[in-house]
Amino acid sequence: MNFKLRIWRQANAKSRGKLVEYEAHDISPHTSFLEMLDIVNENLLGRSEEPIAFDSDCREGICGTCALTINGQAHGPDHPGAACELYMRKFRDGTTIIVEPFRVRSFPVIKDLVIDRSALDRIVQAGGFISARAGSAPEANSIPIPKHDVDLAMEAAGCIGCGACAAACPNASAMLFTAAKVSHLALLPQGDPERASRVLKMVGTMDAEGFGNCTNTYECEAVCPAEISASFIGKLNREYARATMRAG
Repeated sequence: MNFKLRIWRQANAKSRGKLVEYEAHDISPHTSFLEMLDIVNENLLGRSEEPIAFDSDCREGICGTCALTINGQAHGPDHPGAACELYMRKFRDGTTIIVEPFRVRSFPVIKDLVIDRSALDRIVQAGGFISARAGSAPEANSIPIPKHDVDLAMEAAGCIGCGACAAACPNASAMLFTAAKVSHLALLPQGDPERASRVLKMVGTMDAEGFGNCTNTYECEAVCPAEISASFIGKLNREYARATMRAG
């Protein structure tokens, strides 16, 4: 398979970027999108040209580092899944593919397709933890928790922190990410002591980082590699309202 690529190139955070055209030839349909970029970079290095900078780690849809917007879609057209799980057979032979970094003001571009998503880390640092002594793993049945709550907590804990929800949202909202982190602990007894302060701190940090508000377009849910439900945003709103009333 052969492809025409238009890839965002930007030398550093302060320079102006632009889309640069490349070609990828003889690509196997079983090649992943990131492997295709590796092949393009090998050809660039063979011509003593600067390779395209992009993030990757596990390449198994777990780490969430491959923050690519492909043909206008966060992580590309094959949902659910991260960009590393996207295979070239999803595209027509000879098609043009536009590759950009996630377009969120709170995720500034570092170089080319590499962005700084430390804003999400700061949201978690604000309250995504418990201060109770955890110790070693307790006996599974020592703290009775309703199965419904356990299932919801595990679903929320599945968030890989990729930031696709914010990249897909027309308001660049991080509500789904924050909702997953808040709900994960709010649903479990270990997180109950700091339940109110946690949601206030995390939402406050989210707002301070410049993310927008949710207007229920559900784009976040559509692109989430972990298939986290937008219903968690409703839970976040309830947690925040309750904490606000208690604080007042």
